[in-house]
Amino acid sequence: MSVPAASPPTPTTSGRPLRVVIAPDSFKGSIPATDAAAALANGWSATRPDDTVVTIPIADGGEGTLDVFAAAVPGARRQRRDVTGPDGRTVPGAAWLALPDGSALVELAEASGLPLMREPDPLGAHTTGLGELIGAALDEGARRILVALGGSASTDGGTGVLRALGARFLDADGQPLPPGGGPLADLAAVDLRGLRPGPPDGLQALVDVDSPLLGPTGAAAVFGPQKGAGPEQIARLDAGLARLADLMPGSAAVGGRLATRPGTGAAGGTAYGLAAALDATLVPGARTIAEQAALPAALAQADLVITGEGRFDRTSTGGKVVGGVLDLAAAARVPVLLVAGQLDGPVPPMVSEALALVDLAGDRAAAIARPGHWLTRAGTRLAASRRLVT
Repeated sequence: MSVPAASPPTPTTSGRPLRVVIAPDSFKGSIPATDAAAALANGWSATRPDDTVVTIPIADGGEGTLDVFAAAVPGARRQRRDVTGPDGRTVPGAAWLALPDGSALVELAEASGLPLMREPDPLGAHTTGLGELIGAALDEGARRILVALGGSASTDGGTGVLRALGARFLDADGQPLPPGGGPLADLAAVDLRGLRPGPPDGLQALVDVDSPLLGPTGAAAVFGPQKGAGPEQIARLDAGLARLADLMPGSAAVGGRLATRPGTGAAGGTAYGLAAALDATLVPGARTIAEQAALPAALAQADLVITGEGRFDRTSTGGKVVGGVLDLAAAARVPVLLVAGQLDGPVPPMVSEALALVDLAGDRAAAIARPGHWLTRAGTRLAASRRLVT
């Protein structure tokens, strides 16, 4: 079913060929961004074959970021190594990207993502594998490392990453804490003396949300439920992150104030850990990746843009792909069409038309079983309506 915009603009129909940019995120757990873009393009072109359709799959630092960079950067090379997954099992052949300028791109979802879990473990899941990937990039001589943060299984404040690079997180008896966010409630000391230095040209963390580390809008409260955490577990995770911020060396100057900064709650607080211990710079993932993929230049010549993701909700405009595309489209004065697996929040007024795959398919299971088919149908439906902002 088509869901109208909150304050829909007056549509007009154009008989001339259009230039259409298709820039979706992955539909997580269902179809990657590249395949989602291709399916939407196939549906559109089958109905309006004279239009020029440009596909620019986008990511926000979550799953699929590696693929977007690999497609956008000539000479990028995939490297692989086995790492420790978020539940302690080995993840074979986790990939990172060696870029021709001497930089490396490491994606959290490859090593520490929620889909790698057999079952949720909100207190015990950790980011050790991401730290091992960063270590691999350092071993290869990367001068700068971009860390794509999103899709995390854990809320450990990045302590798994830092532990893999030589940091220690100790209890009151001076013993190392078990991995995960839950044990951080018993944190008594942080020892960074053995921490491996970052790359000479620094770390950039590509964040997919603007949440701070702590509190009701922080990493545990907002994203803990997505990782299986109940109310008591959320309270313990938030308390553990607060202990981490209090005890991080230099916390009076760094840790405490940093914990309130937007974006530090990304990936269960991994953005905070990287910034506090390795001086990582936090940058908006969706905008950075969109610029790398030349989306602003494409929108400057477009008649409309189609974007989408698996679930559109209140977090979608807070640093994620759809919100980033909406901002760029507004700047370019380009109308937006939205496709989501399901629509769980109000559609922004600038969206001319929105479709949910669950409505096209009849239910969620059918939509997930054949996402390419229903995205093609969505592309056909949107092309037939051809709604444009005057």
